[in-house]
Amino acid sequence: MFDRIPVIDLERRSDGSSSAHTERLGEQLLHAYSTVGFAYVVGHGIDAELVDAVFEQSRRFHALPHSVKMGVELNGVHRGFIPMGASTDVTSTLATVTKPNQSESFMMMREAGPDDPEVLAGAYLAGPNQWPADLAEFRGVLERYHDVMSALAQNVVTALASALGDTDGAIAGSFDPPTTWLRLLHYPPRPANAPDDLYGSAPHIDFGCITLLAQDANGGLQVQTPDEGWVDAPPMPGSFVVNVGTMLLRWSNGRLLATPHRVINRSGRERYSVPFFYDPNVATVIEPLACCIAPNRPAQFPPIRFDEFLRHELESSYLHHG
Repeated sequence: MFDRIPVIDLERRSDGSSSAHTERLGEQLLHAYSTVGFAYVVGHGIDAELVDAVFEQSRRFHALPHSVKMGVELNGVHRGFIPMGASTDVTSTLATVTKPNQSESFMMMREAGPDDPEVLAGAYLAGPNQWPADLAEFRGVLERYHDVMSALAQNVVTALASALGDTDGAIAGSFDPPTTWLRLLHYPPRPANAPDDLYGSAPHIDFGCITLLAQDANGGLQVQTPDEGWVDAPPMPGSFVVNVGTMLLRWSNGRLLATPHRVINRSGRERYSVPFFYDPNVATVIEPLACCIAPNRPAQFPPIRFDEFLRHELESSYLHHG
């Protein structure tokens, strides 16, 4: 049982060796993600001015006329504007979800031009991003943020894999190239008379590997406890909220927890958040690691190929893929 989200400091202090720091960090990550599945991460080295710039670009994008945003509407490779009402968590086993999520967003993924090996191979979702023509700095800011967050996410994944005992590098080596998603989310205020089942984001479990979330000051994120209660994950300056998804749950044979969470914007103000999802290459076969299997803990999950799992999730949840 937990009643708060733990805090993990990634920064290495000058009074300790690199190996000792890595071991301590691995222990902290393993404890947090095997008991809660969520943690605040600080000391991550991401420039606060860059984070602020991303939020500013998000506000500018969402302030554009609807017709302009629809000019870059979500396409078949899952890039572009996702309008209000286009996403419903129908695959959720956590709640009966009949109403679309009350949010709109812009999605970018790893840029893949016509000569990219993944595009040439016909890999699922490989392709170029769409960019609004009306925002001069938008693309540059998002691409810089995408790149530094990819590096941070790979460091966290590598530390977690090492802590699990993945000495063969099965996890860390499965991100060449990674499947990345940078989403600029905008939640309108929740109406005072809204029904109980109207969510900014309905209760769900992230389907990928790890998520690194930047929040504005308005809050609204809640994490489910083992007794099916809900704990607030309020904004903490200088932090990212980092959680594990279904792929790490399966890789770890259930040792790491993919914890349900939801968003309800009761602030009375517009809410903005920026999740960054870092997932393995689409062709990766995910199955429990040998180091996480034991006589008293047999493999709990059959092998799955990530692109097949991903296709099912997107086609079930998004009008644009259905």
